[in-house]
Amino acid sequence: MEQNPYFLLVVGLTTVFAVLLLVIYFGKLLIWCVNKFFPEEVKEVKQSAGATGNVDPTVRQAIEIAIRQVTGGKSGVQSIEKFTSVH
Repeated sequence: MEQNPYFLLVVGLTTVFAVLLLVIYFGKLLIWCVNKFFPEEVKEVKQSAGATGNVDPTVRQAIEIAIRQVTGGKSGVQSIEKFTSVH
């Protein structure tokens, strides 16, 4: 029994596409189930006075607002430190 090569190509590509869709949606389902039934515990972090003591409060507030906007409220500022490059 001789098969048309184009038919085999279409069947093979369709099978691969279907399996990849199954992997994607089962992965999303698994992530949803884990997040729903085993939520991550949120730990409160105490801020040290020295970590942000040298930053202007308005600058700190602007940085916090920007990070909350970008991350959709899922992240926050723990400390702000000046970065100095070493040459």
